[in-house]
Amino acid sequence: MVQAAPVFGNLSASLTKALDLIEQAARTGARLICFGETFLPGYPAWLDHCPEAALWNNEAVKEVYAELRANSVVVGGPEIQALAEAAMKLEVGIVIGVNERVKDAPGHGTLYNTLLFFDPQGQLTNHHRKLMPTYSERMVWGQGDASGMRSTKVHSVNVGGLICWEHWMPLARQHMHNSGEQIHIAVWPTVHEMHQVASRHYAFEGRCFVLAAGQIMLAESLPGGLSRPENLSPETLIERGGSAIIAPDGRYLAGPVFNQETILRANLDLAEIDRECMTLDVTGHYSRTDVFQFSVTQDKRG
Repeated sequence: MVQAAPVFGNLSASLTKALDLIEQAARTGARLICFGETFLPGYPAWLDHCPEAALWNNEAVKEVYAELRANSVVVGGPEIQALAEAAMKLEVGIVIGVNERVKDAPGHGTLYNTLLFFDPQGQLTNHHRKLMPTYSERMVWGQGDASGMRSTKVHSVNVGGLICWEHWMPLARQHMHNSGEQIHIAVWPTVHEMHQVASRHYAFEGRCFVLAAGQIMLAESLPGGLSRPENLSPETLIERGGSAIIAPDGRYLAGPVFNQETILRANLDLAEIDRECMTLDVTGHYSRTDVFQFSVTQDKRG
């Protein structure tokens, strides 16, 4: 689990930092490495802190959006290739959050909050777009679909993930539980108290390991063209990390760690899943399909 600050708004520099951190983690024996929400090139925290963020037709805000768009990842582009090569070279799985844009296709003016999964063979095996951007995020990101709501194999283990407040969408959780996750990646800007609650609940409900990933961001990283509250000093941490690794019974295996860049590590004993499923399996003996019916519309992207 990599908890770090991207070089906010700079895709190239953030990718270089990510690749260096991936190599550091791999050198210590990591086999699955993950980052927080939209690490490339950073979470748009200016939506929460800059007073003019929601002003209609504001030139400074439009410029910030244009910069974010110019520094967002295109699936199939050079950043994808670099991450795939790192996964293959180091024989690790990589899960990383990105701001995604579409190139030369419908939706090319829309950004998405996206989670990318790479296997140790260097294949991009899953590409999940956040279903519902939360509150002010809707000014920046479009709605995702069900295409990436599944688990994928990493070292023969089922790995899936959801983004931020998707963890409070009960049907999204159920669909992911149905996919047979053994390891779930829960990405957040900061894993504060309620995010810890949601992550631990997910582990207990889904009988899986949860890697709750946050990141670090100083107020000085907010876009220079936007104003800041007077009481917000440049040294204030507006994203504080809080990353943690959680077992299927809800207990912490590592973290949570706040207020610093770090790499969290834990060895996961998959037999714990088997033991915990004796009492609760929301996809099996606790699902009551004779009472409840569940289905998912599988969207197809253009």
